[in-house]
Amino acid sequence: MFEYFTGPKYVWNLGVCATLNNGGLIDEVDRACRPAREAADVDSGSKVFMQSWKAVADQVADQARASEATGHLRTAGQQWYRSGLYVCQAERMLSNTDPGRRAFYQQALDAFEKVFELADPATTRVEVPFEGTTLPAYFSNASTDGEPVPCVIMWNGLDSTKEHMYTSGWAQEMRARGISVLMIDNPGSGEALRFQDLKSRIESEQWAAAQVDWLEARDDVDSDRIGLVGWSLGGYYVPRAAAFEKRIKLIAVWGANHNWGEVQKKRLQREGENPVPHYWEHVLWVWGFDDVDKFIEYAEGVQLNGVVDQITVPFLIAHGANDRQISVDYAHQSYDQAVNSPKRELRIFTVEEGAAEHVGLDHMPHINAYIADWVEDTL
Repeated sequence: MFEYFTGPKYVWNLGVCATLNNGGLIDEVDRACRPAREAADVDSGSKVFMQSWKAVADQVADQARASEATGHLRTAGQQWYRSGLYVCQAERMLSNTDPGRRAFYQQALDAFEKVFELADPATTRVEVPFEGTTLPAYFSNASTDGEPVPCVIMWNGLDSTKEHMYTSGWAQEMRARGISVLMIDNPGSGEALRFQDLKSRIESEQWAAAQVDWLEARDDVDSDRIGLVGWSLGGYYVPRAAAFEKRIKLIAVWGANHNWGEVQKKRLQREGENPVPHYWEHVLWVWGFDDVDKFIEYAEGVQLNGVVDQITVPFLIAHGANDRQISVDYAHQSYDQAVNSPKRELRIFTVEEGAAEHVGLDHMPHINAYIADWVEDTL
């Protein structure tokens, strides 16, 4: 993996790789990173990191406004995209107690609304009804004439958002292949967590059912061809949902997460890398706990033993051989137990080829293309 920072700054290096792989410009990323180079670690330096990235995002947003004012809308759309990309990568580094975090996240939401308006009208913001409220989402529509086409629901992980899913480019790639994508902030992530205080839970099939209901009501979605994909903690959420929500026709994950509760016990012993600074504070926020010991007891249920064997649809597991957050051993566990899947596949990405880090962030276009090909062939 390309490591811009030295020292204990894995989280920042992963963010830099993700940004460069997803459309960030190396000069802008370098200027965003420079002020944080001398920070001792990511926890103490997260404020400096955020401020320096925000400065570049603000500058690019000013350029976007100037481009709009002169009628250069294509250029403006590209600039709004990069500004939003930089914000959503930096925002995830903040403590959830930071008073400016919600406003900073709103800056990303506003930037991507401009992207959809100016550069990508096939993607729109939607709201999916769920338990008396709604789940915010982006819908990338591959139907050009209103006729029904296949659709894949896309889920994020512990600390990512629908904006990260959008900037990965995967939904746009699927749309080019005639498949729509619903990118959604589930409870515990993105807007659902930040603005609605919706917490995560073990039973991901509950929000999966609501999303399939919503898609089935659309005339431009083929309800017989609805898939589900996800990354990171989505490697737990997605298989769990498919085991119990039988309307889902295939699943694929960027990174298995067979026993996330066990991983948390290991992290208490400082085993493996954390995905975000202020890790335990973030975990308790996502799951709605105020005590680590109580959470660890609850998290024993965040695992797929006795669940994966209930999956009866095609199942792709793509995992990096050098994943420092979730061991590749968990990918083998999910694969070995998925005995009732009619088409199960385990694809391990090596250091030599790239996409060997967590969810392939070191070479995301490589793993994205593999999963896109598999979904296209299967769905």
